[in-house]
Amino acid sequence: MAGSTNGARIEAEEDAVVIIGSGAGGGTLAHELTGRGIPVVVLEAGPQLTGEDYVNDEWEAFNQMAWLDPRTTSGSWRIARDFPNLPAWIVKAVGGTTTHWSGATPRFKSHEFKARSVYGRVDDADLLDWPISLQELEPYYDLAEQAMGSTHVHGRKPLPANNNYKVFANGAERVGYRFYATGPYATNAEEYDGRPASIQDGFNFQGDKNGSKWSIMVREIPRALKTGLLDLRPESQAVQITHDAEGTVDAVLYLDSEGNLHRQRAKVVCVAANAIETSRLLLLSATPAFPDGLANSSGQVGRHYMRHLTGTVWGQFENPVRMNRGETMAGVICDESLHDPDRGFAGGYYMETISLGPAFMAAFAEPGAWGPDFTRLIDAYANTAGTWIVGEDMPQASNRVTLNSTVKDQNGLPVPNVHYDDHPNDVAMREHAYGQGEKVYQAVDAVSTHRTPPYPSTHNLGTTRMSERPEEGVVDRWGRTHDVSNLFISDGSVFTTGAAANPTLTIVALAIRQAEYIAEQLRAQSL
Repeated sequence: MAGSTNGARIEAEEDAVVIIGSGAGGGTLAHELTGRGIPVVVLEAGPQLTGEDYVNDEWEAFNQMAWLDPRTTSGSWRIARDFPNLPAWIVKAVGGTTTHWSGATPRFKSHEFKARSVYGRVDDADLLDWPISLQELEPYYDLAEQAMGSTHVHGRKPLPANNNYKVFANGAERVGYRFYATGPYATNAEEYDGRPASIQDGFNFQGDKNGSKWSIMVREIPRALKTGLLDLRPESQAVQITHDAEGTVDAVLYLDSEGNLHRQRAKVVCVAANAIETSRLLLLSATPAFPDGLANSSGQVGRHYMRHLTGTVWGQFENPVRMNRGETMAGVICDESLHDPDRGFAGGYYMETISLGPAFMAAFAEPGAWGPDFTRLIDAYANTAGTWIVGEDMPQASNRVTLNSTVKDQNGLPVPNVHYDDHPNDVAMREHAYGQGEKVYQAVDAVSTHRTPPYPSTHNLGTTRMSERPEEGVVDRWGRTHDVSNLFISDGSVFTTGAAANPTLTIVALAIRQAEYIAEQLRAQSL
């Protein structure tokens, strides 16, 4: 096997808990299990980057961190036209996309765990209640918020208001919104848990050199390594999960940075590779016993892909706003995150401040645009404020990740194809959110507003969804696959529905809960 370059060394022929992916789910799981005395191997497809490696240049940072392996898209979503080879904007590095995220940490609301019961039947949507409730997850939300340092809760000081937030909040007040604040965010307003306070540098969305924002790379990975029980293997791309004659997972095959194939024995495998790569790996692991993909007797692997309803409203003003100063996302309006069908759609959404640097603004504000209108948009950069919309999209069985049989990656393996069509509910919600975002800026005398369509997906969810009944999903209430007793899914793939909230806090809370369960099962010798 390839020698481990980080932490403990677990031999290829030793049974281990093998975690595939080191992001919010996988990294949390590694930290929790090693803290309980359980040796773990983490296979991470990307390199190990630290704060010293990060560069404060948008495109260089993007090319350094982003998952740029080939992928394809299909469906009517605009991403298939604007960014056909970049359906998702996620990180390929130790720490995963927690090293490139806004830091927003809202919780799910009670009704969002029971969408089928609360929303009723929504035509052409495949709603299902989660097999767990908010009440069951609340203790783990507490633990996750304390680990991440979420502001506005557990006595954590709120972030100071930057100009982008002041415009946003003043507009919210005039519109009549009541629930808006500078958080919760997992970025320190003051020193906490060994991390310094934010210096309001305006760039930590893509690699926080200051270390004030929580990430798996900053907190969980270093602590897990200190236990001496973590064997961290960067640049190790998992390509197949194998099983024995009884259908029990027994090993993971992976490629190192030079393309050499290795086999690591496993007594438990936890897949946390992001919803696209997680489902792809299960599909790549098909055998005669699992002809449609590992743990896919239900046919649900890859289905119900969700990416959250998103969009951006920009407001231009007579005077400078300088949205790039301070935190990228520095505030949230929560009033619309309820279920109110009188608005013409099921579910709800949040409005959150956002800023892009000039280079990204030019690329993403109006993809493919050129000419005087585009020039005016960029010329107004200093006087622009930004609001990002994030809301619950409807799960549809036809929105799915499949293997593209004609396009291969650098290793000669089928690439994932991401197919997505907006549901009419999504379209109605986005239109409402665009209108409300414009009202917020118009209430504080915006000269003009501009609507930007969704960016490549950062919230990738639902492709191995959690279900009570095996025929309706892929994993049970603990993230254990219905088909394979020692195979777990540990990322946003397990989301039964997407809810309106940014998903990272919930992924971390579920991973803490899952680690507790796995540790108990190992102690009882049930795994």
